[in-house]
Amino acid sequence: MKRYLLAVAAVMLLAAPISAHHSTAMYEMSNPTTITGTVKRFEWTNPHAFIYLDVKDEKGNSVEWEIELMSLNHLRSYGWVRTTVKPGDPITCTGGRAKSGAPSMISALLKLPDGRELKS
Repeated sequence: MKRYLLAVAAVMLLAAPISAHHSTAMYEMSNPTTITGTVKRFEWTNPHAFIYLDVKDEKGNSVEWEIELMSLNHLRSYGWVRTTVKPGDPITCTGGRAKSGAPSMISALLKLPDGRELKS
């Protein structure tokens, strides 16, 4: 009985982290999209960082894009810090656009105002 209860407890403890995993299935990864805009805000948060970007559409209207980045550990290994991007910075992002058509993407590469390119 103790082994059974221990096994049930172990399954319950592992179930939460497994269900919390994030997938890229909602993004079109095989056909990268590149957008350029101005940073509205940068969220240095776990499990993923986010950049909110003002992008002009084909009619000149401002559209807010949500740019998902990797985890903070990955970003740090690529050279990122909390102040890598700031509101007002013009940046270019390349990555997988949301399949739903929403103004959202998961970024693979980001070009900074100084010309540096960082994995994201």
